[in-house]
Amino acid sequence: MSPTLAGLAQVGLLVVALAVAYRPFGDYMARVYTSARHSGVERAVYRVARVDPDSEQRWGTYALSVLGFSFVGVVLLYVLQRVQSVLPWDFDRGNVPPGMAFNTAVSFVTNTNWQSYVPETVMGHAVQMIGLTVQNFVSAAVGMAVAVALVRGFVRHRTDRLGNFWVDLTRGVVRVLLPVAFVFAIVLVATGVVMSLKSGVDVDGQTVATAPVASQEAIKELGTNGGGVLNANSAHPFENPNAWSNLIEVFLILLIPVSLTRTFGTMVGDRRQGYVLLGVIGALWTVMLAVIWVAEANGLRPLEGKELRFGIPGSALFANSTTATSTGAVNSMHDSFTGLGGGGAMLNMLFGEMTPGGVGTGLYSILVMAVIAMFLAGLMVGRTPEYLGKKLGRREVTAAAVSILAMPTVLLLGAGIAAILPSTRGAVNNPGAHGLSEILYAYASASNNNGSAFAGITVTGDWFQASLGVCMALGRFVPIIAVLCLAGSLAAQRKVPVTAGTLPTTGPLFATLLGGAVVLVAALTFVPALALGPIAEALL
Repeated sequence: MSPTLAGLAQVGLLVVALAVAYRPFGDYMARVYTSARHSGVERAVYRVARVDPDSEQRWGTYALSVLGFSFVGVVLLYVLQRVQSVLPWDFDRGNVPPGMAFNTAVSFVTNTNWQSYVPETVMGHAVQMIGLTVQNFVSAAVGMAVAVALVRGFVRHRTDRLGNFWVDLTRGVVRVLLPVAFVFAIVLVATGVVMSLKSGVDVDGQTVATAPVASQEAIKELGTNGGGVLNANSAHPFENPNAWSNLIEVFLILLIPVSLTRTFGTMVGDRRQGYVLLGVIGALWTVMLAVIWVAEANGLRPLEGKELRFGIPGSALFANSTTATSTGAVNSMHDSFTGLGGGGAMLNMLFGEMTPGGVGTGLYSILVMAVIAMFLAGLMVGRTPEYLGKKLGRREVTAAAVSILAMPTVLLLGAGIAAILPSTRGAVNNPGAHGLSEILYAYASASNNNGSAFAGITVTGDWFQASLGVCMALGRFVPIIAVLCLAGSLAAQRKVPVTAGTLPTTGPLFATLLGGAVVLVAALTFVPALALGPIAEALL
């Protein structure tokens, strides 16, 4: 079988697997977040945390809970790294330096998983398991909780309550992430992924690093986290040994973001609404896969930076999926991609990572974009825009605009300042347009909470550690606050009846409007920067 046919077969198997899981898993998640019953494990957690699971919160209280929980997570993870030398399974790697510890703590708490260190030589197994892996679960659950709170804003009427963050967080971990990650950790071990508490094994006089990989690899992909236990990430044969493990990992990356569109449709009582969102993100994901695949297949050195066991199709499929979500895991080096292929991966992030986006973040981002799209439609027809029976006035559109503009603001400011700093010249390994692409990609990855990188840039300096950490925090929490404000405003409204002037949101017209808004916002914001980086490189 030719590589192209084999690649198409992989895409076909992936689509079939997602289609099989879509309905039952999406409906299951809807039941998780709408059930009035609490399991015994959950009640035990609430007792320890002194939480009343039957009370609900206003949007401001919900937002403060998210911020407080995340702040404590950053502090605990920072401290854990700084005292690593006294922890078990340290392997004499010592304490993590302050700047690196700060960057890593913010990175994993914000679901970015940007890594400015070599895991085999910096992080011991205790920090990996107790610190980083725990954040892989809870940071993903935070994104899901915020998405569900926004959906409740559309569903509820004349109330100031959006649910209970602590209940949503606990259910996301206990009922969704833990059981699925447990099953697929075993599946990954069966495909050859390593699971060991040893620091390494000797092979012909050379020490090859090992770690408890499988248990962390499963949640790394399922939670769209992306941080590798080993430095080569999912290009390492211990993390991703063959074509089957590669396909399983891509499936895990896409499973929750895709299925959440079904959850959304089920919760709002009209599954066609979810199908429209699925169609938009599916179309954009397919187009970008074709762009990256064709660009890499026709490059001057098509296999540069790619593993032979995956080839171009498996590398393009993984790269497209990891940048279209907020995962950031890599099975090839994006810095070695062609100008068009690397630009395609970057553009996925510049779309706002809503095609399909991260766990939870993808759903609330595409819903915010739907609000923007309906606002634009309202301007064109001269009437107050509505979406799902809720009027979109000044407060709602302002919150949506803040959510959409937060990422471009911190990205372009950070990349612009870095580009003019003299010290950046020594950090960038390539001159000209590709060097600018490396800078732009780094800040796009941080601001979008993605975590992947053009490996040609060195980010261990104090400026990069601090500025990228700030971009991660602002890129995560400013949109979350704006989204929860939007949810609170929507929940307080009464439902507006459908009239002859209401724009249907379940057909191709709205799908085209929404997809066009996603592309238009990214184009207007980023084309000048892209023209100086990946577009210029592609033309050369």
